Amino acid sequence: MFERLLNQPPYSLRQSEKAPLLLEGLNELTRYHYEKSPEYARILDAAWGGPRTYSSISEVPYLPVSLFKEMELKSTTLPAIVMRSSGTTGQRTSRIIIDNETARRQSEALVASFRPILGSRRLPFLAIDTKDVIKPTDLTARGGGVLGMMKFGAKTAFALDSQLDLDKDLVANFVRANGRAPFLIFGFTFLVWDKLYRAFADGEVDLSNAILIHSGGWKKLEAQKVSNADFRSALKRRFNLMNIFNFYGFVEQIGSVFIEGPDGLLYPPNFTDIIVRRPHSWEPVEVGEEGVIQVVSLLPRSYPGHSVLTEDMGVVATIDAGAGGRFGKAIRVSGRAPKTELRGCSDVIAA
Repeated sequence: MFERLLNQPPYSLRQSEKAPLLLEGLNELTRYHYEKSPEYARILDAAWGGPRTYSSISEVPYLPVSLFKEMELKSTTLPAIVMRSSGTTGQRTSRIIIDNETARRQSEALVASFRPILGSRRLPFLAIDTKDVIKPTDLTARGGGVLGMMKFGAKTAFALDSQLDLDKDLVANFVRANGRAPFLIFGFTFLVWDKLYRAFADGEVDLSNAILIHSGGWKKLEAQKVSNADFRSALKRRFNLMNIFNFYGFVEQIGSVFIEGPDGLLYPPNFTDIIVRRPHSWEPVEVGEEGVIQVVSLLPRSYPGHSVLTEDMGVVATIDAGAGGRFGKAIRVSGRAPKTELRGCSDVIAA
């Protein structure tokens, strides 16, 4: 089913077309992980009365994202790499097991999702990060993000040194060599703001041909009272940078990215979707009602991450509005859920 959905334009299906195809794939994945992962099987038996054929996406069992910090869940015995969520010193991080098949699916999904923005030709690539973030077998979310975007790049240059200081000469020389045609910039949102934006004065570097892809780090910007609109207008003023695309994703479902459309909303591609749930009751909300975001995806086969309740709050703003040729659900992420709202679900699963 993943391949069938992958071979269509990524945001082309109306919700009524997409939902039954996703449901078929999610039912298959639930059975697969139940058979391959003893830990997942115990959770399904205890919390959901065992697997069955579900009649809607909202019925598919989900795992709270915090569970991946508590235990290693995997459905493979094949050689694999480990992806880790980002975390400050002392924090527990998720450990996500990725084998070759799941890595292939993630790579193909990323290419399909970003092709409408980046096209099929590899572009000169400026990473607002350090090359030290890429490790061959043990990747953080940041490293995975950079490595994933390198699939779209050529002539890769890393703007930050090992101390996360920006090399202004390197950036200026890169833009001088590549800036007369489209080129790609990628970085986590706070690094783009704190390192790239703050390093230059208005008009010092022309990024008018750049396509900026960014994600994550909004909490630090919100603490500085910098909104998404502020971020975009500041970069336009300083660099004449107008092609800016935020996306939403997380390491527990790496490869499943929701990219910003022309209306400022985030769109799940055909092989993923979201359900927004009311805290405490965990019932699906109505369109326009805020709740906790659950993400479903057909990508994960090496671990049971095909249905995950996140720690983020959001809203389904519209369905099948067709902005820029994008159909299905369009969402807005509003911030982190208070821990008290998530405790009920996590406690049930942990028990």
